[in-house]
Amino acid sequence: MPLSIPDVHTYAVLVLIGVALFLFTRDRIPLETSSLLVLIALVVGFEVFPYQRNGVELRPEELFLGFGHEALVVICSLMILSRGLETTGALRPLASLLSRVWIASPMLSLLLTLFIAAVLSGFLNNTPIVVMLLPILISASLRSKQPASGILMPMGFATLVGGMGTPIGTSTNLLVVAIAADLGLKQFGMFDFVMPAAIAASIAIIYLWLIAPRLLPERKPLLADTSPRIFEALLHIDEESFANGKTLTDILIKTNREMKVEAIYRGEGLQVSRLPTAVIREGDRLLVSDTPENLKDYEHLLGAKLYNVSNIETPISEENPLSAEGQQLAEIVVTEHSPLYHKTLRRARFAERYGLVILGLNRPSGVSLRGRDISDTELQLGDVLLAQGAAESLKTIKNRGDVLVLDATVDLPHTDKAPLALSIMLLVVGLAAFGIAPITVTALAGMGLMLVTKCLSWNDAADALSTPIILIVAVSLALGLALTRTGGAEFLALGYVSLVADWPPAMIMSGLMLLMAILTNIVSNNAAAVIGTPIAISIAQELGLSPEAFVLAVLFGANMSYATPMAYKTNLLIFSAGGYKFTDFLRVGVPLMLIMWVTLSLILPLFFPLQLP
Repeated sequence: MPLSIPDVHTYAVLVLIGVALFLFTRDRIPLETSSLLVLIALVVGFEVFPYQRNGVELRPEELFLGFGHEALVVICSLMILSRGLETTGALRPLASLLSRVWIASPMLSLLLTLFIAAVLSGFLNNTPIVVMLLPILISASLRSKQPASGILMPMGFATLVGGMGTPIGTSTNLLVVAIAADLGLKQFGMFDFVMPAAIAASIAIIYLWLIAPRLLPERKPLLADTSPRIFEALLHIDEESFANGKTLTDILIKTNREMKVEAIYRGEGLQVSRLPTAVIREGDRLLVSDTPENLKDYEHLLGAKLYNVSNIETPISEENPLSAEGQQLAEIVVTEHSPLYHKTLRRARFAERYGLVILGLNRPSGVSLRGRDISDTELQLGDVLLAQGAAESLKTIKNRGDVLVLDATVDLPHTDKAPLALSIMLLVVGLAAFGIAPITVTALAGMGLMLVTKCLSWNDAADALSTPIILIVAVSLALGLALTRTGGAEFLALGYVSLVADWPPAMIMSGLMLLMAILTNIVSNNAAAVIGTPIAISIAQELGLSPEAFVLAVLFGANMSYATPMAYKTNLLIFSAGGYKFTDFLRVGVPLMLIMWVTLSLILPLFFPLQLP
């Protein structure tokens, strides 16, 4: 068929898709902002310039249908269900088992971890799986004296290869399956494409088990350097001290207002209020906290003597150094559902809520903010905070379950609702798997059950929903609709077919999968999948081939988010926790992408013949 000539609306939609894909790659622009801008441009554009051609019409209000699309409802329901498992600690027994096995046999344990992570990701959101396994694997790496960098990335990739096996494995799968059904294809069942995915995933897991750890150099976590540490000490004021007879304000001015006075002790057990006008006297003891260098500066500036809080008889010296008795360090990773995500430490009132001091912050990009005032820095997904505090404070923050603490412990949240939450999730998946009810019904009903039975609070349910995901799904569906209605999908399909006209059908399908795999590592995988699905169906129709294999080529290709840290949110989490470099993802992710692409290109036509019956 000759290449059709698109009209101005088609060109406008194609340009807008290009702009959207560009915006989605800009880290400085929040994904939800980019999505909203694209949606506004679409709606306003079709309102000002109505589209009607050859009996086909696209009304602006139709572009909002994505917000009520069944795929988005299921995605949100599954996010909430996964959050229920996470907050109740339903997977804690499995985590404890893995922790014990790691002590006995690290190599066998790594294989078991990869297998379990892949299987679970076929039915659960992989983010809580990664969040659950990260502290366990870091603890295991310390006990087995293996570098964490050789364990964390294979685990993260195992969740990605396992997630492509079922329609509910990832939001990308749900979108592709739902859009294909909207365009007239038969709805894929729960296990319709599990066999090709399982075969490819098995080969991938062997690679991740035996080869990937050897490709990864030993990396130290971004915050492995634990200095500067904060120490508490006492400044003893004597007769010759500058502070003697001065107000607290005078003392702070002397130290450029950098000294933090936690308390003023006078005599036996008397504590003076820290008022700006409080007068410091001979014999007073100031409780201060800071780095060793700053504390020694304060000692010199005030002419005071510095003592450890736990040893008030011997002044600080080389023989009697500062100590931080009872204090522990921990790395806290900012996750999607963390109360710190998209907030500043000051706004989140972190120090007041958790009783911890933040010593440093590292970005997944490798940009360090340590040494600068980070209280007003908006925290991003994957940021790692180096925190110091009492063991009890760290235990409290871990038990809350709303932040990911990497301190080599395996404490996980657990409640008596865990068995019920797990039963609800199994019921949701089981009813859909056996065809008793569609996943759209079971997921929504399961979410309701978790709320009614109080496995999950409304606040937890609200926290589970991700604004960026909701908006990217809605705008992607709108772009896909506009691309199909205006003939853009047919135009792109014909263009691709004209370029590969002499190729065998299997190679044409394989080429499409590779294009999606490359695109998903640059832009949002949901956007790539939603745009690619109507194009895949158009290609199959132009060639007179069965469209199922082409749709699955888009689904599998859009899930191959292995080559860059930005390609998927769990990549950012392991990027931070493992101290990886960008090149590490290329070193391990590109071969994995090629393995998956070649394997699926060979076996997909065996399960889904390309020729129409």
